[in-house]
Amino acid sequence: MSTTGSTSPHRLPPLTQTAFLLDFDGTLVDIAPTPDAVIVADELKTTLLNLRQECGDALAIISGRPISQIDHFLPDIPFAIAGEHGATIRHRPDGPIERVSLPPFPLSWFNEAEELTGAWKGAHVERKEGGFVLHYRGAPEAGPVLQKVAQKWIASTPDLFSLQPAKMAWEIRPTGVDKGRAVRKLMETPPFADRIPVFVGDDVTDEDAIREIIRFKGIAFRIPADFPTPAALRRWLQKTANGETP
Repeated sequence: MSTTGSTSPHRLPPLTQTAFLLDFDGTLVDIAPTPDAVIVADELKTTLLNLRQECGDALAIISGRPISQIDHFLPDIPFAIAGEHGATIRHRPDGPIERVSLPPFPLSWFNEAEELTGAWKGAHVERKEGGFVLHYRGAPEAGPVLQKVAQKWIASTPDLFSLQPAKMAWEIRPTGVDKGRAVRKLMETPPFADRIPVFVGDDVTDEDAIREIIRFKGIAFRIPADFPTPAALRRWLQKTANGETP
């Protein structure tokens, strides 16, 4: 269910007063078998560029992916990008990347993760700056085993690292670094400051952002509660950017 002060679940303030903060995987684009296999249609790129123009550049992507990957899939499209659940933020195009000071995770964990996922065809490790992700979409039977091992790692350093469930994945990441932090930081600076934030997400990792959106008296949508699929969201964003009534 959306979190909004409007009587209509999809009604927005004027775009000149709105800031869009959008998740990527499972929200703007459909989930793919592997992170590099997602498809970004030209129509989506056009929609986001139009939306950015209509809302005075107040368009950001908040993703678990590194900023470089969002740049690859959406080149020169969002004004700001928060990557790795808020561990890195670039507040404007061509601006510097703000990085949180992160504890180094034990390399032995990563080595063990590579060995474990290598035992299942369809499972793999995605390394990030502050941690890594155990993907098992192609090997669902690996999920419980990977979870058990990851929980063992985390138990040895509970103040430094947390285990975050995601869609067919387990992510090891620094404690206290989440998408809620990204929302707070983005909303402190132009062109997002003093606007009503609109966030859309699809996963448990987006709930931290949604809690912050509520604090900012913004509007939060979830897939599939508010939009059944990313395709439905894309159609709504296209109509919104074109000034049509969604």
